[in-house]
Formats: sequence, structure tokens, C-alpha cells
Amino acid sequence: MRLLILALFSQFLVLAATPALAASCGNDGRGFNAWRDAFIEQSSRYGLKQRVVKSSLQNVTYNKKVIRLDRNQKSFKLSFNQFYAKRVNNAMIRRGQKLGKTYARTFRWVEKKYGVPSPVILAIWGLETNYGGFSGNMSVLRSLATLAYDCRRSKFFTNELVAALTIVQRRDMTPAEMKGAWAGEIGQTQFLASSYVKYAVDGDRNGKRDLIRSVPDVLASTANYLAKHGWRRGQGWAPGSANYNVLKKWNKASVYVQTISVMAEKISE
Repeated sequence: MRLLILALFSQFLVLAATPALAASCGNDGRGFNAWRDAFIEQSSRYGLKQRVVKSSLQNVTYNKKVIRLDRNQKSFKLSFNQFYAKRVNNAMIRRGQKLGKTYARTFRWVEKKYGVPSPVILAIWGLETNYGGFSGNMSVLRSLATLAYDCRRSKFFTNELVAALTIVQRRDMTPAEMKGAWAGEIGQTQFLASSYVKYAVDGDRNGKRDLIRSVPDVLASTANYLAKHGWRRGQGWAPGSANYNVLKKWNKASVYVQTISVMAEKISE
């Protein structure tokens, strides 16, 4: 009995130390407004200023579309040849080569600082958003708030929501400017908000880290991400290399990583 009491008491302490948000998730929109208001009230627990969180979230509503997209994810089973043919063509390679020349000065600075060559960054840039052609038009805060409230992956997306609000708090972007993909990916190379906070760089030196509109910020931040994950300066990125393993930290899908590698090689020709 004593052990049972101690176990229950320990469990109580753990629960007491955990924000109440984890216990108030939901599988439909009925409890969202209460959850949102509680999140705002408890925002200081996450190191956020309540006035920032309130102004950012007070009018945010539950998004059924985001939940539908989250539930309908299908893991593709394409071969590398099928995936590459679907995502890459000669026009993309040529455009990557052209952009490499257009931003040659920025790329030289980026490679000198981070050690990541331009073809690799260009391949990622092209694959993620067609070189910034479309990086998403959904409210990042609305998407992340919906997914943080949803019970399926509440802890993961609560962390991402806190990170997105941190971006707002440090004045890199306003809530209205923060548009992205349905799961909250931000910018021209689709950073998660947590990666944005950790690795975004002010490449154009204007005092903000803007991965939606600033190409220098995008290029430098992408290189910084790879560098911080172990990119080896002066080495290649073919399968089996240390740098190929770094690319796996960008995206876990093997066909995606192989496509980055091959596309970067073609851009470098």
C-alpha cells in the first residue's frame, strides 16, 4: 500500500508540473476555444509574453482542413526514378544554375562561412518550393494551434506553436506575415518553427530573420542548418559520404535525400 501511495503521489507531482494543456486536447473543435484561452493564460510557462500570445492567438479558430490533411497523409512508395521524374526536370536544373549565378555573391559568402556549396542549397530550395515559387498560404499560427490542440500529436505541435510564437515575440515576423504549409512549415526551404528558432540567420543584415521574403536569409539559414548538423566542408555529398548522412537529417525519406544529391550534382555541372 505504501508503494502504491508513493507511486500515485509521484504521478501527481509529474502531472502537477505539466501544463494543463496536455490534458485538455480534443479530437474535434468543440473544446478548442477553451484550450486556446488556457494556452494564452499559461503562456508564461513557455517563456512567452502573455500580451504577445494574446494578440497573436485571440482570434485564431480551429481549422478542420488542417485536421483532414493530417489524417489523410499517405506515405508514398515511389522508386527513386519515379520520384525524381515527378519532382525534377531539366528546366528546374537550368533555373537552379541561373539562380546560382544571380546570387553568386551571396553563395560565396555562405559557402565561406558555413562550408556548404551552392548546388546543395539550390537543390533543396528547388525541391521544397520551386525556388520560392510557392511556400504556402495558410496561417502558420492557426495550423499549429489546431494541431497542438488535437490529441494525435499534441506535444510535438505544442512545441512548434511555442516556437512560432517565439518568432513573433522576437519580431522576425508578424502573425499576419507568417504564412506557410498546412503543418506549419515556414519559408522558401520549409523550416519547422523550432528549426527556424534554432537555425535561422539574418543573411541580409536587416535585423530580422525572414525565411519567406529574404533570399539571403533563406540561403544562409539552410546552410547553417546543414552545418550545425555536421556538414563537412570541402567534401562531396554522394551516397555513402558523411555529408549524405547530413542530408538525411534534412529529410528522412530516402528518395528525397537521393534526389537532393543527384539534383545538386546536375546543377553543379
